[in-house]
Amino acid sequence: MKKHSYVHGYSEREAQRLSDQAQTLEELLHHDSVFPAGSLILEAGCGTGAQTRVIARKNPDSKFVSMDISADSLAQAEKNIRGLGISNVRFIQKDILNLDFPENNFDHVFVCFVLEHLADPNAALCALSRVLKKHGSITVIEGDHGSAYFYPESRAASTAIQAQVELQASSGGNANIGRSLYPLLMQAEFSDCHVSPRMVYADSTRPELVEGFTKHTFTAMIEGIRDDAIAKNIMEARDFDQGIRDLYRTAEKDGVFCYTFFKGVGIK
Repeated sequence: MKKHSYVHGYSEREAQRLSDQAQTLEELLHHDSVFPAGSLILEAGCGTGAQTRVIARKNPDSKFVSMDISADSLAQAEKNIRGLGISNVRFIQKDILNLDFPENNFDHVFVCFVLEHLADPNAALCALSRVLKKHGSITVIEGDHGSAYFYPESRAASTAIQAQVELQASSGGNANIGRSLYPLLMQAEFSDCHVSPRMVYADSTRPELVEGFTKHTFTAMIEGIRDDAIAKNIMEARDFDQGIRDLYRTAEKDGVFCYTFFKGVGIK
């Protein structure tokens, strides 16, 4: 089974970051991630189960098949989900581009923070469409690093974010894919497509977002690519480190950080 390159890696620190992200953004991203009772839902690219925990709990009367290409991630996901007493999820190792499920098998498909890592997201959407029942829905959630802006402004911080974009592009991904969800769904021939932007706005009046998103989700993600960015001569160490300091500076009392996620839905 061919492995896709994952720019963030598979460390325990990254797993914790994903968990922090899911908990912090649960209401913003998933207040409407609700499916009809009795649905069979494919979660494509579940990773360590950070999003699985949220959507499975929100849909206790539905059944989930959560798949990922990484056996290690799946093992961690199953351990995490079983430890929470969630019993409506079955885990299975599969590659999105090589699905062997029957056609028209699932009522709904859920894909979160996955397409950004794929060289051919259209091929993935078409593969998922094949196993989706007629009139079934697909839900896709992605971020867009081009939507990040903050106070105080910092060229070093902006360059460090762009380093993440370049690293992801070099591995075949697209960290700015959020803005492309609508055309991607249309190209894969889904109908009734609609995309809603979900903005994170964090200042000191929202300390849970400052801690959970500005620090522990976004800045931690950028900080995690330091070694690769330096090794590939995208940035010098001192400039990158200044960028990280400036991102943390946006979490101080007078700081502001904004970022937009995009949630798209289409019907087969």
